[in-house]
Amino acid sequence: MSEFRLAFPACVVAGKHRLTAEDIVLLRKHAFPEGIRTSQDVVAMLALNNSCPEKCAEWNAFFVEQLAGFIVNHTYPQGSLDEINVAWIMRMFTTEGVVNSALELELILHVMEISAEVPGELRALALDQLRLAITDGIGGYHLSRAVDRRSIARQDVDFAMRIFRSISAGGVIPVSPAEYGVLRQIEQATLPGANHPHWTGIMAAVELRDRPEPRRSRWLRIVDEESVSAAAVA
Repeated sequence: MSEFRLAFPACVVAGKHRLTAEDIVLLRKHAFPEGIRTSQDVVAMLALNNSCPEKCAEWNAFFVEQLAGFIVNHTYPQGSLDEINVAWIMRMFTTEGVVNSALELELILHVMEISAEVPGELRALALDQLRLAITDGIGGYHLSRAVDRRSIARQDVDFAMRIFRSISAGGVIPVSPAEYGVLRQIEQATLPGANHPHWTGIMAAVELRDRPEPRRSRWLRIVDEESVSAAAVA
């Protein structure tokens, strides 16, 4: 396994208990003056995120903005996503299908928002975080959920529409079989009479598109995963 070392000033920042706004200014100016552009930059960002227990709001915005921009705009297919990107996102930011932090979930949502095309598998993954919050009380969405109950609240409606907004048009939400399956699981886990009324509108607008999305093959390692493992801090 290759040894990974952070360069200055990232190595100094990584040794701190809390990331401050001043640290972010330092990182923007010296560590990532052109933003996140390479796989090594990604490794450094993940190492910083793992090494500092407390983060300021500026770090959260920086982390989401820079990593989402790299994933969508600086890896193939530029400006969009395909199944290879989605598989990498799942490997890097989930554990057995669970997005473990609210920050990583926000990253995934922002990736979806700025991408011209989003495979149904990624929307299904994001939507499944709502199911996990309801049925198991786990995951990044559960941590940010204002209510702890087995029914759909207004926050949950807004979360679902954030996922579907880019594909919703003319009162129809076309979904893949993977997305439809998650929606059915959410329906089965909640009591219709206790759900927010707007949830009924979402379900009424859902239209199953059973034609599979075209799959493309390519060889591309977005990030050296050995370096990521070396950079992770337990």
